[in-house]
Amino acid sequence: MGAVLDLAERLLGGELDPAVHHPFAPLLELEELSPTLGFVSSFANVTALRTPEGLLLLDASSAWMAPQVRTLVRAWTDAPLTTLVYTHGHIDHVGGAELWLAAEPGARVLAQAELPRRFHRYRLTAGYNACINTRQFRVPVRWPASLRQPDELVQERRVLRLADEEVELRAARGETDDHLWVWLPRQRAVCTGDLFIWAVPNAGNPQKVQRYPLDWANALREMASLHPAILCPGHGPPIIGQERVQRALCETAELLEDLCHQVLQLMNDGAKLDDVLHAVKAPSHLLERPYLRPIYDEPAFIVRNLWRLYGGWWDGNPANLLPASERELATEIATLVGGAGRLVERAQALMEQDQLPLACHLIELAARAAPQDPAVQQARAAIYRRRAQTQTSLMARNLFLVAAEEGGS
Repeated sequence: MGAVLDLAERLLGGELDPAVHHPFAPLLELEELSPTLGFVSSFANVTALRTPEGLLLLDASSAWMAPQVRTLVRAWTDAPLTTLVYTHGHIDHVGGAELWLAAEPGARVLAQAELPRRFHRYRLTAGYNACINTRQFRVPVRWPASLRQPDELVQERRVLRLADEEVELRAARGETDDHLWVWLPRQRAVCTGDLFIWAVPNAGNPQKVQRYPLDWANALREMASLHPAILCPGHGPPIIGQERVQRALCETAELLEDLCHQVLQLMNDGAKLDDVLHAVKAPSHLLERPYLRPIYDEPAFIVRNLWRLYGGWWDGNPANLLPASERELATEIATLVGGAGRLVERAQALMEQDQLPLACHLIELAARAAPQDPAVQQARAAIYRRRAQTQTSLMARNLFLVAAEEGGS
């Protein structure tokens, strides 16, 4: 057992805390899962299948990780690359393709039929994507000007035959609308892409486009019905053993289904978004699983995404249908309470009482009413730093830290 599988064992056994030893962290090592199946721990992961007809790669990882990934794979096999499959079009999965194909231009690239539309949207929103990903990860992100287009598209299902190996590609919607997951029957391995990531599913990301939680759960159930013994995820280490894989797939599906059920029941009863956000809770026994911790996305973000999917953008509050600007509203409230300073005082008091959601609301009103006041901005920074310290998910923590940095030090 190498370092990659050792990490999985220690996470599953409770020896390591996923909040401290983040499963996404790339080990940049290749673990041989069978004599012909290799798994590279990267950001994102790459699975390699070696056959007499050549090498199949599932994903190419990111442009910044591709050189190390290629070195690892080429130390394991010199079989010529014949086929590269994109599990979906996120740049951490496809960005390394150009490096691979520059060296081995004869390989074909396969992807789900919706992927070219994603790449077109990326061209339209390159600046926006650079901005939101810089916020999400708190490192400068340079959005690629172009990405390697697929040569062949998969509509629903396709079976590739590479010597004595079958590679079954199945289309799904989940984190994206352009997902493929892959079944390798001879290996008894399922390669999930980002349909499984060792965390609460990335089904709510507040800065990204629509996700599809019920379709996602259905895909996971379909994987489980094949009784795989190996799970190769998009992020985090593989899971080995049929019982473990079954549990991981089915419990991830259960989490998504439970949230969907709660949200739809409340929507069908006529609830507004605010009611839904504060009533829906993810099952605590599932959030305790080492592969379902809220260390990246948040269940509350998934709830918002479900509302957007089934109910549109309006939250049900009539004042928000054609609202005043946030600054106009903040200025009016500040005037009513005796100035922005009173809002700051109350926000700071709430922070000391650990009522951080309310503190954030009030400090935002103060900051919009008095955007040039250094004292307001310093108080805002302190409150958002405190709020960030309480968060387990990378997205919430980093967005709060970005807010703190905007407010000064």
